[in-house]
Formats: sequence, structure tokens, C-alpha cells
Amino acid sequence: MPATDPALTALAHGWCALSLLHGRIEAHTEKALQRGHGLSVREYSLLDVLSRQHDGPGGHLQMKQVADAVVLSQSATTRLVTRLEDRGLLTRYLCDTDRRGIYTDVTEAGLALLGEARPTHTAALGEALTEAARNPELAPLVRAVEELRPTARPVRTHPTHE
Repeated sequence: MPATDPALTALAHGWCALSLLHGRIEAHTEKALQRGHGLSVREYSLLDVLSRQHDGPGGHLQMKQVADAVVLSQSATTRLVTRLEDRGLLTRYLCDTDRRGIYTDVTEAGLALLGEARPTHTAALGEALTEAARNPELAPLVRAVEELRPTARPVRTHPTHE
């Protein structure tokens, strides 16, 4: 197919619009989370993912699963976990049934900070989407994001391991 193929051009245009929307949302939420809570978007996402763990089979995430959930490499995830652990927001521990498995859990301090940051994140996300909806190229993507309804996952308010 030639590079000027309309289907490829439309696909590339759509991808650029999606990338632009993502970048705007991330920049806006990053600024709000940093200013209000000293958290990056990645740190917030990691705390949020880990807060949704539970006891029992399949309830805890190993580092590879955490990396997949926050869309980082395993080495970048390990560095992120270490930074949050150094701040007292996370803790790591060995799996009871497989001593090779390492789990990460949110501490009381991490859950408290996450609880404080959630309204900021939600507000910043809403502001970024409202602003993006004013752009005719981004408006359809904003509507698509607003129509997504993920399955509800429980949010813990207290860690299960310390």
C-alpha cells in the first residue's frame, strides 16, 4: 500500500489524536497530583492498582503482574516500587506458598495518601477531558472514554500484610 493510502492516513490520524489526548490528560493529572500530593501519575497508578488487591487465591499481584498493570517494564516497576517503599507507602514480602514470589502491598500511609489523592486525580481527569472535548478532533475520543464502564473492583482501605 502506498503511504498516501486513505485508510492508513486515517488510521495514523486516529492514532495521533489518541496519543494527543493521552498526553494532555497525563500532563494535567501529573501537575495536579504533584502539586497536591507529591505523587507522579505512575506512583498514583501503582498505589491504585495495589490498593485493589485482596487476600486469597489470585488476590495479590507479583511484580510482573504489577508491571503489566501500570504499563512499565519490570525494571522500571521495581525502581518505582523501591521509591514508594522508601517513602513508607509500600511494603514488599515473600509469597507464603512460593518463596520465589515477591508481592507488594500498600501501607496504611500509602492508603491514606491515595485516599487524599483520588479526588484530585478524578477532578484533574475531568478537567482534562472537558478541555479536550472542545477540540473537534478529540471530542469523539473523549465521548468514547466517558462511555467506558469498567467492572467494579473493590478498593481496600487497610492493607492485608505489613
